[in-house]
Amino acid sequence: MLQANSPANAMDLLWLIPALPLTGFLILLVTEGRLPNVVVAFVGAGTIGLAALITLLVGVAYVDAGSEPYSQILWQWMAVGDFTPRITLYMDGLSLVMIGVITGVGFLIHLYATGYMAGDAGYSRFFAYMNLFVFAMLMLVLGDNLLVLYLGWEGVGLCSYLLIGFYHDDLKNGYAARKAFVVTRVGDTAMAIGLFLLYRELGTLEIQAVLSGAQASWESGSQMCTLIALLLLGGAVGKSAQLPLQTWLPDAMAGPTPVSALIHAATMVTAGVYLIARMHDLYLLSADAQFAVALVGLATLFIASFTALVQTDIKRILAYSTMSQIGYMFFALGVGAWSAAIFHLMTHAFFKALLFLAAGSVILAVHHEQDISRMGGLWRRLPVPFASMVIGSAALAALPFTSGYYSKDLILLTSLDHAGGGWLWGIAAFAAFLTVLYSSRLIFRVFFGEVVTQPDDKSGLNMNLPLIVLAVASVAGGWFGLSAVAEVLPDGGIDAHEHDGIMVWVTAAVPLVGLLVGCLVFGTRRFDITHLTRSAAAQPLRKFWFGGWGFDTFYQRVLIDPFEALARLNKNDGVDAIYRAIVVVAGSLNRMFALSQTGKLRWYATNMALGLATVVLIAVVLA
Repeated sequence: MLQANSPANAMDLLWLIPALPLTGFLILLVTEGRLPNVVVAFVGAGTIGLAALITLLVGVAYVDAGSEPYSQILWQWMAVGDFTPRITLYMDGLSLVMIGVITGVGFLIHLYATGYMAGDAGYSRFFAYMNLFVFAMLMLVLGDNLLVLYLGWEGVGLCSYLLIGFYHDDLKNGYAARKAFVVTRVGDTAMAIGLFLLYRELGTLEIQAVLSGAQASWESGSQMCTLIALLLLGGAVGKSAQLPLQTWLPDAMAGPTPVSALIHAATMVTAGVYLIARMHDLYLLSADAQFAVALVGLATLFIASFTALVQTDIKRILAYSTMSQIGYMFFALGVGAWSAAIFHLMTHAFFKALLFLAAGSVILAVHHEQDISRMGGLWRRLPVPFASMVIGSAALAALPFTSGYYSKDLILLTSLDHAGGGWLWGIAAFAAFLTVLYSSRLIFRVFFGEVVTQPDDKSGLNMNLPLIVLAVASVAGGWFGLSAVAEVLPDGGIDAHEHDGIMVWVTAAVPLVGLLVGCLVFGTRRFDITHLTRSAAAQPLRKFWFGGWGFDTFYQRVLIDPFEALARLNKNDGVDAIYRAIVVVAGSLNRMFALSQTGKLRWYATNMALGLATVVLIAVVLA
């Protein structure tokens, strides 16, 4: 492993990658919104752009050095007995892919936001939060210590709260921010317990030492290893919005659209995927925990696909599609397609950022309307967002020769190698079919048919250029991405999962069949399903799907309502009455004893005489 004290090279600049976004945040924080918007945009987007450039330089140097892991020690964090964690940055193939996605896609989102947020009263505050978000995510993926990783982990949780509730004047936005914060805390608590157990069992939180120590200390199938892996999975499902902690993500759409793009494409929701991939040795030792990862992903992608099919809010459709695609990544990790999972993480960052930013342009053009039933006929009026949505949706649907086709097909084909691969493949393939359906529905409802809301295209170059770059990456990313993720994780690279035979063609045909059905149902309307969807039998099912399969209702009835009932029962603060009684008794005793302190000498002499007489009387009686 290369160390930072080796001869100076471009990799010594690694520390600047998280330092630049942090610097941008500090500048915007101390100036308190007094800078002109042009300067704010230059600081906010410029620092991320510089971080992306340095990431490129460091990446080239890393490859030239033989792709050897590189460690850069910055300083010792604390010293508590034998526990002496350091702030150390660690770069290998996995973290390089992650920082490339975070800074590259993050810069394009920031550039887009300079136009989207123009004129907003909180312009400087917005970019301060965004820069802090990127810094926290970079620390998460670069940390060589699980404590540093957890610092970044909690940092993105804080920033998601700030950004989701950015328009805090609206109470609904504040509720959505609190919901995201509280729900993810459930997973974070499980993760913290897992870290405590890791330190107790292995005596360290250094990631590489933990991975090697796990291999040396635990046998395959170890119950302790399984428990820790499941606790880490609990943290992952919270941050990545997987079952059963997925309910916060659709409500997170309350934030500005660039926030949605950053959370869903480049940062927060990919944190859980990264955590499991980084701690892969634990899951290789526990087949049960690894299969649990697959089941969580499979259930999430299945449920989210149905839910997206009936949504009417353009951003919520994309939110549920994010849950579904992250589900594919979890599914891939669970079936041993480690490299394919990271490959799909990369391609998803391209096309999901493209979709959210294009949706933002549409929303801005139709006067902040988000209901797709109030859109229509926009393809001529909004050519760049239209082309971007089509390309992004094609990649999301995994149509041939798009980036999503290469990564998602690799996941599906690899699942066939797993025990029970047939039914695993069947559920994942059916969800892929549904993905094409809701993508087709979105495109036809928004861009074709009659114009319902007259658009006003407000997109400038700073908004259209990121769309064009991401559109290119959403197509070409499947070609250059193959080599970028090969050998990153221990499955021998993605070439180890080559398949021949009919299943290759069947898997590739699934999205094409979905596209045909989508065109017939939502495009040409040759098959009119209106009478079916409005039937008495279909309405309850549609309502059930629309509500996210009742998870919010279930949590409301089982957790929130009992808690509120307990609060109402205790509305008069019965517990506090105990402490108030202590205060009353103490006060009464104080007043009683104070009566004996009058400051009069005769009173003191009388009391002393009475006391002495009382003592003598007691002595006589007892004698």
